Amino acid sequence: MSPIKNFSLTYEALNEEGTFSEGDALCGSVTFTLTKDTKVKSVFVKVKGDANVRWTEGSGDDETSYSAHRRYLKVEDYLIVENSKGNVLPKGAHNLKFRLQIPHGDMPSSFTGHHGKIVYMLEAKLSRSWRWPSKIQQEIKFVSKSFPQSERLMCPQSGSVYKETGVFSKGKVQMSATVNRKSCSPGDTLSVVATVTNSSSKTMRPKFSLLQKIVYRVGHATNKAEKTLCKVIGEYLGQNSTETVSCQIKIPVDVICTLYNCDIISVDYFIKVYLDISFAIDPAVVFPLVIIPSSLAAFHPDGALGVYPAGAVGGPSCSDFCPPAFPVGAYPVPTGIGAYGYPAPGTNQHMDVSGYNNQRAQQAAPYGFSAAAFTAPPVQDPTPTAPPPFEQGAEPPSYMSLFPTSQDNPSSSGSKYES
Repeated sequence: MSPIKNFSLTYEALNEEGTFSEGDALCGSVTFTLTKDTKVKSVFVKVKGDANVRWTEGSGDDETSYSAHRRYLKVEDYLIVENSKGNVLPKGAHNLKFRLQIPHGDMPSSFTGHHGKIVYMLEAKLSRSWRWPSKIQQEIKFVSKSFPQSERLMCPQSGSVYKETGVFSKGKVQMSATVNRKSCSPGDTLSVVATVTNSSSKTMRPKFSLLQKIVYRVGHATNKAEKTLCKVIGEYLGQNSTETVSCQIKIPVDVICTLYNCDIISVDYFIKVYLDISFAIDPAVVFPLVIIPSSLAAFHPDGALGVYPAGAVGGPSCSDFCPPAFPVGAYPVPTGIGAYGYPAPGTNQHMDVSGYNNQRAQQAAPYGFSAAAFTAPPVQDPTPTAPPPFEQGAEPPSYMSLFPTSQDNPSSSGSKYES
């Protein structure tokens, strides 16, 4: 029977959402109880982040499987270091504290999809010679700070499309559309305006949609999943008329944020404004939309886009292993059900008809061009403005200094853990 009992791993939450980001310190403790004096090889903790994609196409002899893996993070710390003479721990309760520093860098946020996922995992492992190791894992929610911070994301976008209709009786339709900004957060509301000049004998309806596009990649192979998250339908527009319509599109509060910094998984969003014309190809304008986490965005009255001061993202730093401000554990702060759910496609939202004061706007491409041509540019990590979470040199004492190695026991042997 194993002398190791109640082997557990806890960490300190840094904010109410229980999220971590680049540059944060992940602090916690590994606890266990020994029923007798026990020799161990080592005890260590690590945090790692991995992206995996997998899907299958075809069936039978024609079945083809695609898979890919990327590692974005691995940081580990030995709480009890392996040595040639072995480490004998006394009977009783043990509490090993740790601090893992997540480096700055361009790492994608946590993600779960039908054909892939991005997972950040915290793991603790106690190894003994010629024994099965004791191991425990807990998933942490990672929110990337690597998003564009340009004020241009707050500028309006505009585009137009022109189309001839009819076969025997020619007509012309022209539509110009504007979205009030290019970036938003879950729960925000976007204003969309369209001016339609219908110089034809056909009636038509303006429609506005929020589209999500997820792409999984393995080499040159791709698997795409497109979804309409919400749709707003306007009233019919009469023949030979010019009308301006406007609507408010509310971004779902539980929507996945834009994911552009993973080369095997991407998540993009678009606002599509189009005219529903019977027996004709619908003319449309598509605007790219960047959805960033609410914790990273601060929309000021003057329209500038900024970020909260250092330390606000990921919460305050943990100093000298102080008591956590929030519950700890595998899921220190429960997440609402349906964290990645969406409203049913076709959900209609309120729409009104009103005038619109034109603003200087960026041009959008008419529908038919590759909407994926928009790519959020990578940004360099900002210079930290907050003091380090720990005083220099304030590392916790070595565990073996509290429990010296016994000299009467033979040395242990075994290979160093790798994964």
